[in-house]
Amino acid sequence: MTKEQKNEVIEVLKGKFSQYSNFYITDTESLSVEQVGKLRRACFDKNVEMKVAKNTLIRKALEGLDAEKYTGVYDSLHKVTALMFSENPKDPAVILSSFRSEAKKEKPELKLAFINGDLYTGDNQLATLVKIKTKNELIGEVIGLLLSPIQRVIGALQNRPEGEAAPVAAEAPATETAAAPEAEAPAADATPAAE
Repeated sequence: MTKEQKNEVIEVLKGKFSQYSNFYITDTESLSVEQVGKLRRACFDKNVEMKVAKNTLIRKALEGLDAEKYTGVYDSLHKVTALMFSENPKDPAVILSSFRSEAKKEKPELKLAFINGDLYTGDNQLATLVKIKTKNELIGEVIGLLLSPIQRVIGALQNRPEGEAAPVAAEAPATETAAAPEAEAPAADATPAAE
C-alpha cells in the first residue's frame, strides 16, 4: 500500500468517525471470506457500515480527529480489526449476537464499542449492548408514561355509572328553554312596528 493510499484510507476513516457517534471494533480474524461476506450483508440490511482497516491507520485517523477523546480505544487495536459504524447504538450488537448464534462460533469477537463517548470494552459487554435502549425506544417509553394518567382519566370517565350521565342530559332541555323566550321577544317587537 502506497503512502497516498494510506492517507486516503485515513481520510475515509476520519469521515466515518466524524459522521457516527457509535462504532464497534471487532476481531474477525478466524472468519472465512464467505463468513465475512455474510456479515457484511447483515450489516447492509441494518444500515450498519462495516470497514476493515489496518490498526495503525485506524489509530492515525482517531489521533487526527481528537487524540484524547479516543485514548481508551487504542488498546483494542490489535489482530484483524473490522469497524462497524451505526446511527443506532444497538444494531451492531444485535448483528454480532445473531451472527454468532447462527454460526455457533465465538467470532466475530467484540473488542470495544464506542457509544456516544462511552466505552464498552471486551466481548462480555455484548449482552449489555444488545439490551441498550435506542433513542426512539426511550422517547416511546416517556410518551407512554406521560399518556398513562390521561388514559386512566378517560377510562374512569367512560366507566361512570349510568346515573351520573343523567345530569348532562337534563341540562340540554334547560338550554333550549332559555332560547325560547328570545324567539318570542322579536315577535313582540314586530307587533308595535306594524301599528
